[in-house]
Amino acid sequence: MAGRIARGIGQGIAQAGRLTVPQAMLWLAAQALAERDRWALWAPVWFGLGIAIYFLLPAEPSAWWAMGALVLLAPLALLLKARPLGLLCLVVTALVVSGFGAAQWRANAVAAPVLKRETGPVWLEARVLNAQAQEGGLRLTLDRLQIERFTDPVPERVRVTVRGQVDVPAVGSWTRLRAMLSPPAAPAAPGAFDFARFAWFQQLGGVGFSVARPRPVEAPDGMATDGWQTSATLWLNGARQSLTRRILQAVPGPAGAVAAALMTGERSAIPPEVDAAYRDSGLAHILSISGLHLALVAGIVFTALRFLLALWERVALRYPIKKWAAVAALLATFAYMMLSGADVPTQRSFLMTGLVLLAVLVDRSAISMRSVAWAALAVLLLMPESLLNAGFQMSFAAVAALIAAYEVIGTRLSASGDRGIVVRAGLYLAGAAATTVIAGLATAPFAAFHFGRFVDFGLVANVLAVPLASLWIMPWGVLAFLLMPFGLERLALWPMGWGVEGLNLIAAKVASWPGAVSLIPAMPEWTLAAVALGGLWLCLWRRKWRLLGLVPLCFAAASPFLSPPPDLLIHPDGQMAVTLADGSLAIGGGAGIVAETWLRRAGERTASPWPGDRELVENKAGRLTRRGARAPAVSADGRLRCDVVGCTYRADGWMVALPRDTAATAEDCQSADLVLATVPVRGRCPAARLVVDRRDLNRDGAHAVWLGKNRIRVESVGAQRGRRLWTGAAPADQ
Repeated sequence: MAGRIARGIGQGIAQAGRLTVPQAMLWLAAQALAERDRWALWAPVWFGLGIAIYFLLPAEPSAWWAMGALVLLAPLALLLKARPLGLLCLVVTALVVSGFGAAQWRANAVAAPVLKRETGPVWLEARVLNAQAQEGGLRLTLDRLQIERFTDPVPERVRVTVRGQVDVPAVGSWTRLRAMLSPPAAPAAPGAFDFARFAWFQQLGGVGFSVARPRPVEAPDGMATDGWQTSATLWLNGARQSLTRRILQAVPGPAGAVAAALMTGERSAIPPEVDAAYRDSGLAHILSISGLHLALVAGIVFTALRFLLALWERVALRYPIKKWAAVAALLATFAYMMLSGADVPTQRSFLMTGLVLLAVLVDRSAISMRSVAWAALAVLLLMPESLLNAGFQMSFAAVAALIAAYEVIGTRLSASGDRGIVVRAGLYLAGAAATTVIAGLATAPFAAFHFGRFVDFGLVANVLAVPLASLWIMPWGVLAFLLMPFGLERLALWPMGWGVEGLNLIAAKVASWPGAVSLIPAMPEWTLAAVALGGLWLCLWRRKWRLLGLVPLCFAAASPFLSPPPDLLIHPDGQMAVTLADGSLAIGGGAGIVAETWLRRAGERTASPWPGDRELVENKAGRLTRRGARAPAVSADGRLRCDVVGCTYRADGWMVALPRDTAATAEDCQSADLVLATVPVRGRCPAARLVVDRRDLNRDGAHAVWLGKNRIRVESVGAQRGRRLWTGAAPADQ
């Protein structure tokens, strides 16, 4: 197979080399025309392109852009109806504009107040929308907030972490607590995950932590009645909370926590070391309810009910029991999706499973690329922001790759259906291995881009774990659901727990192997576009020209080497980082989520020591002083030198000053090429080409600096994010 692919690529390159540009364009047009039956599969791609354009804009567009474009396209459709090529271009344009408009409408539809600044300790009363027990505490999602002595607009929802052992409040109850709230965090570095954008679409206007134990209170009088969506959310969250509690009572410990994740989607009770083992072994997808889980639930319900009805001869001979079983399986998967939280991968899986079951009802086959396309279009239409979600990208990439592979080799495998049990067992194991390899290859670029990691032994872990989950764990889970109304779920949860313990053992063992995870430095944003284009080109076309999709994939694979990491990073919280001569990252200013993000994006596990950091203490006046000797501390490579008032960094002929105290800025401005200060820099800096100080950090967030031979390049979070709704900007026409 590898030889055939290599020959195909070689022939394609040789043929492309002999063609002129017009000839190459005609050849591409001929290939596309020969596959016109696959054009419809590109509809969600063009729709998604419009969504991507909306999110990439540097400023919030006018609300009339998309509507005006669609109005202009209407008369063009009448003019071009007799010209197929023009009409095709018009359809593509309409899809792009529709995607843009859907994303813009969604972003405005979920608009809710967001905190502008940190509140300090405040007393608040609110309703518990969701409550999740965590290691060492509790995480509450609260709505209907009432904050004492608060004059700014009150957020629609906030998320508060409660530390310590506290009782989990019931969903829908009211609580009173004292908390420190702050706006959703901006990215820790240019190009990093934008939590504020994610929170905007969740209507989270603030996050924080409690400084006093919450206590239950009565609901205030005169509260407005909830809409049906909020009422349904409260009921589902309450049901999920109750089911999770019953599962944990029946199966305590890590096994029960994983069982709860598989049945209700509630992962907060999983110990951090167990969660890390699943992530490092390549089994994290088992904890995220998606295609595997819904397909198993549908298959178990469909097969079991059809088998039971077949035993009733009178019914089996007179009625369409196969269709009855399909309806029951559809209802079961819908209930499972809703109880598990209905995340994007779960929605995609339900749409795919639902299409398959509906095909059974109309005597058709629905496992095709067309069903994937319609499922993707439906998800993007309902939640355009899911295009940016790693779960959406990885979920659809895996399914599209599997179906594309099945289109190539499926007919050969189906010919072995009448062979013996030993051959069938071997084919099952081979199929499981092939599925793991194909899905792993399809999702690996997205995992590397979003999480900066590649799991090296995922094939081994999945070959061992997936049969265990499919043949033992999930059937007992379905039976536990059926027994819960009678209070007999323990009869099924106990054997399910035995299987989960085996699953945990596999994850821990594989994750402990040396080299189980390879860390990958952050990639530029164009990498994601190259991966998507190359993958779609490979999966959606059928002819040999599909191999052209390997070209952008090769560029994407090389992107970590084409884009060096920044030489310096600085954050408004006062943290700084520099790249040392050996490529490691030294971080000063303490640990935390910012330092973790910087390390992950640098592809490093631990930070190198910051010179003199351990010697610095605060004196009574709150200023930094140093214990012991007053000589400057120097990094091992000599690039970074630090004293009490700041540091200097030298690389590629540049001298960068990193003052910690305003007293050092005057001297730095006389000698440094670049000044990065966590304090205000007063006056002029005659020697510095560029100055970034406290005011710049407050306005534009974290900054990254690249030192070249002849120039300095600086990027900021604010410049990259632009003026968007989730950054506090209003639409252009408002």
